[in-house]
Amino acid sequence: MDDLVRVAQAKAAYQAVLLAKPNVVGVGTGYRTVGKRLTDQVCLVTLVRRKVPLAGLEVQALVPTEIDGVPTDVLEVGDLRIQKPRDLRWRPAPGGVSISHFRVTAGTFGCLVRDRRTGVRLILSNNHVLANSNQAVLGDAVLQPGALDGGSAEDDQLGRLERFIPIQFNDQPGECSVARSVAAVGNALARLVGSRHRLAVRRVDPQAANWVDAAVARPLQDAWVDEEILEIGRVIGTAAPGLGMPVRKSGRTTGLTRGEIQVLDTTVTIGYGDRQARFDGQIVTSAMSSPGDSGSLLVAGDRLAAVGLLFAGSEQATIHNPIAQVLEALEVSL
Repeated sequence: MDDLVRVAQAKAAYQAVLLAKPNVVGVGTGYRTVGKRLTDQVCLVTLVRRKVPLAGLEVQALVPTEIDGVPTDVLEVGDLRIQKPRDLRWRPAPGGVSISHFRVTAGTFGCLVRDRRTGVRLILSNNHVLANSNQAVLGDAVLQPGALDGGSAEDDQLGRLERFIPIQFNDQPGECSVARSVAAVGNALARLVGSRHRLAVRRVDPQAANWVDAAVARPLQDAWVDEEILEIGRVIGTAAPGLGMPVRKSGRTTGLTRGEIQVLDTTVTIGYGDRQARFDGQIVTSAMSSPGDSGSLLVAGDRLAAVGLLFAGSEQATIHNPIAQVLEALEVSL
């Protein structure tokens, strides 16, 4: 008898039994994997949310290695759900979807982290996504989806701003009242004599430098957030960045994209509208983002390990804070 027919018969006879087991979410036909090698042996494949060591399973949860002479295999597929657009409302909200401070357009929910002191789960993203580039107040509403995607403070508040690392700007509009008065007088004289030139007040600090653009928000309800990152899964540790390292990210605008690390320990100046800030020690990858992806977690391409926090980019490159500095500055852990 054909192997496919035998597997189909075994599936028809036992799928109800298999689907009744805890952790099982599906049954089908596939090739068997031995070790990490995919063979050409057709088998009955059982889909599970998580693979669990045999020693940790109750007898009734075990999947037989063979059913009516048909070999079996187990495939971990995670929590299956419909593939909603990332700019819609998600509850629970996973990493990789739209989020923002109520006065910001939209960025990306990076992942969940834990407060090192209390153990409370917090939402990780950028300062300029959750804290409006230093202009927010602790406790401000954080929306999912973000404001640009239709999120409202009345219906879509996911959490409150918990804390952020202030960005030190090198060049920004000045707030000095004396300088403003001098500029006002100068501009009045310019208009009086018909000049088209004007004075502008700027605050300049060439020594200002940053390591991270990062913030965390506390969910209003812990059940409203999910450990998973869309199309990546649950990140369980960190990895040091390396030149040429393959990486990936899951973001609100461009979804799952892949790239590689091109430059390390980078000092770079980033534009924030009419302000500029210098960052040291940054990771530069190939282009893998668009506006709205800020806050995405940079993950190693071959394992579930965080490498960085995406915060800036162009059509040619994407810039990330090193994850070790982000976690240390915010006093959180993965």
